[in-house]
Amino acid sequence: MMKHPFRIAGLAAWIVLFAFPGQARTNDSYHQAAIGAAHWMEAQSLGTAHGLVWASDPQDPKTVNTTLYAGTPGPILFFLETYRYTHDQTFLEEGRRGADALLASISKKDETGLYEGIAGSGFTLGEAYLITGDVRYRQGALQCVGWLKERAERTPDGVKWNDVTDIIAGSSGTGLFLLWAADHLHAPGALQLAARAGDHLIAIAQPKPGAGLMWMMDPTFPREMPNFSHGTAGVSYFLATLYQATGQKKFLNAALAGADYLLSIADINGRYCMIYHDNQNKGLYYLGWCHGPAGTARLFYRLYQVTRDPKWMSLVKKCAEAVVANGGPDKAVTPGVWHNVSMCCGVAAEAEFLYDIYLITHERRWLDGAKEGSNELLNLADRESHGYRWVQVETRVRPDIAVAQTGYMQGASGIGMWLLHFSAALSGQRFPVITFPDNPFAY
Repeated sequence: MMKHPFRIAGLAAWIVLFAFPGQARTNDSYHQAAIGAAHWMEAQSLGTAHGLVWASDPQDPKTVNTTLYAGTPGPILFFLETYRYTHDQTFLEEGRRGADALLASISKKDETGLYEGIAGSGFTLGEAYLITGDVRYRQGALQCVGWLKERAERTPDGVKWNDVTDIIAGSSGTGLFLLWAADHLHAPGALQLAARAGDHLIAIAQPKPGAGLMWMMDPTFPREMPNFSHGTAGVSYFLATLYQATGQKKFLNAALAGADYLLSIADINGRYCMIYHDNQNKGLYYLGWCHGPAGTARLFYRLYQVTRDPKWMSLVKKCAEAVVANGGPDKAVTPGVWHNVSMCCGVAAEAEFLYDIYLITHERRWLDGAKEGSNELLNLADRESHGYRWVQVETRVRPDIAVAQTGYMQGASGIGMWLLHFSAALSGQRFPVITFPDNPFAY
């Protein structure tokens, strides 16, 4: 049963200003919830001939999948990271058995994207290798790189894997994995293949006279979604990261042109920056990683990292201000805020973002916001015999479907990993932290 059915994702911002009386939390509270999430996840595992898998919705075994977004990779990474922080061999074994099943199930025929396919499987197996030292996982990750090489479709200007440009399933996310594999696994040819993907993206950009460059998710989708997961912000982030890796100015120039376009459509006043979810609907504004400031600020921060232009850091802060300015039941919130608490669209994404801003600014109010958002995750947790879970509504358009999920972007794996990281950070620990290929922030 959902404990607070009317709380909304924007509360991570609202509670910065209105703290819950009597709700002070300690670092142990966050750690306890993270371990509780791991125990709940243990109870949801399904045995196979090769290891363990997890259904995205534990009530529906048909939702077992290999996507980094909502499938078995999320629990694998969560268990392996929990082992790093606790040294509990049970969590290591759980993660390894998941990695074994993933290794046995991946295929050259899978979709190719970071959050929806081969690239995400490769990243997961690569992290499993870095944590366990088991060379089978490295070989699996490199096999994923090899499949991406084989699957790459040559275009007049570069390569692509499908007609999608974005971070979730398209060339930008796939390219980010290739950059990660080149850096962490020394994968032969990965950097060069990523650069060719960047060349193609530059070639298909849509010029906006006087306003820069724009990318649609794909040629057939009818609406522009300009933010991080499906739009110009994510593509530009990939291109800026390519510049960071290669030093080739064409990638930086295209990334800057994409950022210029975003600013041309943004609602910017003296305090905050808002780029709407659907550029045709100015009444729909999200807050999280996917279509809100928690994601789009990643582009601005990457541009600050590679240019050191303070303009971009100013925009990062304005994105954080937008979370504060637009969250909470006392505000005139839009239909884009709903009961979601996860790393894609909800409270966990906002809390992590505010902590990231604290790390780079050292302004206490952002740390307070991250604490309050994390407290809200504790308040919304369902505590049952198996541990901690979070019942939520994944999509805004189906508020009638509330499910406790297991995945990273939607579910307990992502929420648990955030609480694990936050608890350790507040305790002054600096253990290894899994950082996803699309994340410019580091602990």
